[in-house]
Amino acid sequence: MENNIDFKDLWKKQSISQPSINELLAKLKHFKKTSLRRLILTNAMLIATCVLILLIWYYYQPQFLSTKIGIVLNVAIMAIYLLVYNRLFDAYKELDNTDSNAAYLQKLIAIKTKQKFLQSKMLSIYFVVLGLGTCLYMYEYASMMSFLWGFFVYAVLLFWMGFVWFYLRPRQIVKENSKIDTLIDTFQRINNQLEADV
Repeated sequence: MENNIDFKDLWKKQSISQPSINELLAKLKHFKKTSLRRLILTNAMLIATCVLILLIWYYYQPQFLSTKIGIVLNVAIMAIYLLVYNRLFDAYKELDNTDSNAAYLQKLIAIKTKQKFLQSKMLSIYFVVLGLGTCLYMYEYASMMSFLWGFFVYAVLLFWMGFVWFYLRPRQIVKENSKIDTLIDTFQRINNQLEADV
């Protein structure tokens, strides 16, 4: 019975104050649009980065095995990350304005679950492998420098990775989660109200 609730017909019967249906559907549409845009942008940036890395390998012909292993690790982890990240594409595309409230809620929760996996396990693996690959890649070039400059290059690299991991990544996760959490909470409240009214 609850899966057949007509979200639009029962909307006006609510006893509690909620945002208008058009406003909520506009927020959902905006969430879908920005999420798809971010997914496409991430694909474009990581593919361009992989191509650039491979071009560097081709044109500069690194001599150390560590450099080649670093390149392979970086390209491989970016490709794996994209394969996992692109699973969200279908989930975003399925969000439309013809479903019931319960269907919207289920789809948003499914997206949240996939995002949580990406933000925790997948992103952790990505950063570890990318960091290792980058350190291996840089070794050949750092070995040509004096010890002081080599140390400085690695210190800057590790500082940047730490800054991204401990500062930028948590902020981005909070930002992404707050958008979907707001939508889930709103649809959950409406779903609870509609079930109470039936």
